[in-house]
Amino acid sequence: MSSTTPAGAAPVVVPSQPVAALPDAWRACVGTGRTREVLHADYRDSLAVVQDEIGFRATRAHGLLHDDMGLVRPWSHDGRAGTRYGFAYVDQVVDTWLEAGVAPFVELGFMPAALASGDQTQFWWRGNVTPPRDHDAWAELVRALLTHLVDRYGIEQVRTWPVEVWNEPNLPVFWEGADEAAYHRLYAASARAVKDVDADIPVGGPAVSPGADDWLPRFADLVEREGLPCDFVSKHAYTSGPAQHVPFGTYQTLRPPQDLLAQLATPRALLAGTALDGLPVHITEFSSSYRPDNPIHDTAYQAAYLAPVLAGGGDLVDSFSYWTLCDVFEEEGVPTAPLHGGFGLLGHRQLRKPAFHLYAFMARLGPAVLARGDDHLVTRHPDGRISALLWQPLDGARVAEAGHRVRLDLPGAGPAVVTERHVDAERGNVRAAWQAMGSPLAPDRRALADLHDASAPSLTVRRVSASAGRWAVDVALGRHGIALVEVAGAPDEAPAWTDDGRLLGAGAPDAAGGAR
Repeated sequence: MSSTTPAGAAPVVVPSQPVAALPDAWRACVGTGRTREVLHADYRDSLAVVQDEIGFRATRAHGLLHDDMGLVRPWSHDGRAGTRYGFAYVDQVVDTWLEAGVAPFVELGFMPAALASGDQTQFWWRGNVTPPRDHDAWAELVRALLTHLVDRYGIEQVRTWPVEVWNEPNLPVFWEGADEAAYHRLYAASARAVKDVDADIPVGGPAVSPGADDWLPRFADLVEREGLPCDFVSKHAYTSGPAQHVPFGTYQTLRPPQDLLAQLATPRALLAGTALDGLPVHITEFSSSYRPDNPIHDTAYQAAYLAPVLAGGGDLVDSFSYWTLCDVFEEEGVPTAPLHGGFGLLGHRQLRKPAFHLYAFMARLGPAVLARGDDHLVTRHPDGRISALLWQPLDGARVAEAGHRVRLDLPGAGPAVVTERHVDAERGNVRAAWQAMGSPLAPDRRALADLHDASAPSLTVRRVSASAGRWAVDVALGRHGIALVEVAGAPDEAPAWTDDGRLLGAGAPDAAGGAR
């Protein structure tokens, strides 16, 4: 194993043999804002880009049961009444995901108005957050939904789609009164309804927000006491402090990124020895800020800040889902600018943010870990190529004034090609380019094209020679920088007569009177 390598320290001496396998929990799932937004063209275009360059396996969205999905349709006629279930939009959403190669991570919520016990709502789109009037009617809805999914997509596929009961019930804005006993009743009705459809469809919860870890042991007690089904545990992780609101934006303090890793580790520690000990743990939302209008999300700082979390989170949980895939996201209303501090890896019109590049860099790493530390994750591919993710360590308390240097001492023989891709405060930073344009609210086509160009990581390609079976690769990271460094053996195949010193025809004449 290597030691950490702060600026100015000795090189990271990377061993020739792997020390671990690299878990891919970082791309097991990604968030989608509201289910209805999947039908938006900009979302679908963003999904295609994300899947092409990153390749997530699942996605989780709010509002699957919200009235704008048309799922619950009460009717009355000639003195009779009932409920008709409409699956047209559900099918369009699920089809869109599956065609893109992502499966649903099903979140049950929010409450359809026809089943709701009250009128408390959340968000611009007014998701109802009250318990059901009739838990039997709620269970009937859950059974109808799962039965339809099984009929349409097949039981083998649906058995791989986790079903999570509600979202952050510990917060009064998401669950009326943050009533824990009422949530337990909802969970019991939901979990039993899922298993009524098929015993092997996974169900779990309680999807609590940061600061509510005390819910977890009590949730385990509920499951054991009532003999309830539970196949996984879920919670959320954020590191931001109280909101400082400004028009169309929010600023917040941040705790160090290591706090995110501590939050990921909490469920297994708290649930050891309980009925839920050993179950899969899914972090179904994580990021720096929990606000959809915090500019931190658009910055290079966000990418470097989260790099150690992506590098190490897979050792702690089975999945941790970035919130969210793109900025088609309407909790605070329709955004008014292409870069507005939205949660997404992509801004509107598929503008690639630095955090997107962090994920794209992760997707190019090899499966075998050679070394890891506070500023590096070095991997190897089956064909021998070495790929390293490097980043500037950040503490969440201050912006850095300068960059960072990482020196890699890698195993290798012969000449090699070194390819570096950089994103930092100046390079590959779409927000910096947008601000230089004057932060236009509606960039024209030319400006959008320039923003796309500006969002591309900088690229350099160079050669190094081995010395005593080692390659020395010195990488200078920019301020708030991340880098993907790829090193592969590359013999020189240029003809012996290649001479760039003679590009303009310089040189002694040959016997025929021409230049040699």
